[in-house]
Amino acid sequence: MKKYLLVLLSILAFISCKENVASKKASEVSNVESSSQITEVKTYNYVQLKPLLEKEDEKTYVVNFWATWCAPCVKELPYFEKINEEYKNQNVEVILVSLDFPKQVEKKLIPFINRKKLQSEVILLDDTNENVWINAIDESWSGAIPATLIYNKKQRKFYEQSFEYENLENELKSFLNI
Repeated sequence: MKKYLLVLLSILAFISCKENVASKKASEVSNVESSSQITEVKTYNYVQLKPLLEKEDEKTYVVNFWATWCAPCVKELPYFEKINEEYKNQNVEVILVSLDFPKQVEKKLIPFINRKKLQSEVILLDDTNENVWINAIDESWSGAIPATLIYNKKQRKFYEQSFEYENLENELKSFLNI
C-alpha cells in the first residue's frame, strides 16, 4: 500500500511540475508579446537635463514638464503631440519631461506612453533637489505642473499654466516669427 501511495504521489508531483512549466512558458510568451510595446524612457538628473534646456542651434524647443497623475497635464498632452507632428519640418522639437515617480516607470509611465501613443521624446527627471532645479529652470516657477519652456537661440519664455492648442500654437508662432 505504501508503494502505491508513493507512486501515486510521485505521479501527482510530476504532473504538477509539468503544468507549472507549461504555465511558466505561457507567461513568458505573453511577456514577450507585451514587451514589443515597451518604450524606453531615459532617466536624467538635472545636470544631465540642463544641456537640453540650453541648446543654441537652429531649432525651437518646446519642453513640457508633466506627470501621468496630473489631470491638467494629461489633458494638454495631445496639444504637444499635435505641435510635434505639425511643426517638425519647421525645426521644432517637443520634449516631454515626466516628473512621475521613478519607481512607477514600468507600471505607470511606460504603459501610459504606449496607451497614448506618444511620439514626442519622453524623459524622466529623477532629481530630489527640487529647490535647485526648479529655480534653475525658471526663477518664477513655483514647481507646479503643467509647466512649459519654449526657447530657441534668440528667446526664451516659461509658462506655469495649462494650454489649449490655439494658445500653445500662438506662443510657438511668436518664436518662429509666423
